[in-house]
Amino acid sequence: MRPRRRVRCRTASALGAAAGAVLLAGCGAGGGLRSNGPAPQAVGPARLWPELPPASAAPYDYGEGETARIPGIAVPDGDVHRLDPVAVVRAALKARSERPGGAKDIPAETVRHLDACREKPASCPVLRPYFRDLTGDGKDEMVLGIRLPDQQISVRVYKPEAGGLTQILSTADAVISIELAGRDLITRVPSAIRGYEYRTAWSWDDRQRAMLPTRDEILRMPSPRAPRAPVETGPPRPVPDTAATPSVGVIAERR
Repeated sequence: MRPRRRVRCRTASALGAAAGAVLLAGCGAGGGLRSNGPAPQAVGPARLWPELPPASAAPYDYGEGETARIPGIAVPDGDVHRLDPVAVVRAALKARSERPGGAKDIPAETVRHLDACREKPASCPVLRPYFRDLTGDGKDEMVLGIRLPDQQISVRVYKPEAGGLTQILSTADAVISIELAGRDLITRVPSAIRGYEYRTAWSWDDRQRAMLPTRDEILRMPSPRAPRAPVETGPPRPVPDTAATPSVGVIAERR
């Protein structure tokens, strides 16, 4: 989408009918409107095979709209920062999805590592939590990542509401990266096409009361930059004698 071009008119200050006349007449000769050339002809969508009956059900479960109330987790003040991430994941294993066919189980291997998080924290599959207000209600949600077999990551978002906790997003894939941008959660996933990736933006939907994949696209990945040629240097300089010269320390401040 092209940015809107601002048009300025250099006219004497006027009010009422004079301002209307300027709008009708356009800008003066000094700052008049300029043409960007002929506009492309608009072509409306053409429906193909209109005789085909519309589908009545999704071919597979993508995980959109899947929510679940987490049992045994109380959030009386709506502050999810105080919750134990491992306890939340363990409680989520007992949750039932509010949509039929949802709530995929965590693999048994991951559950075993989950049970040993306290004794073996290095092998705990629950990643460090992040917090962001993704629903716009002024309260942070908890974003959790769970390591799964085959280098997959299960991403889950939990919303505090009615004194408890509700799962508003659950998706799993072999991801390139997971990002928070504004009120969107963005996952980047490798594509079977070399040099491309899938990018999905999950956003809060008030009517569904869940995070839905509002943008799902395949994009070309940037080409890797060629390595720089080594810089040629001259012979090493002799090290000066600093015995009689006081040394000066330089502290680099990180901003």
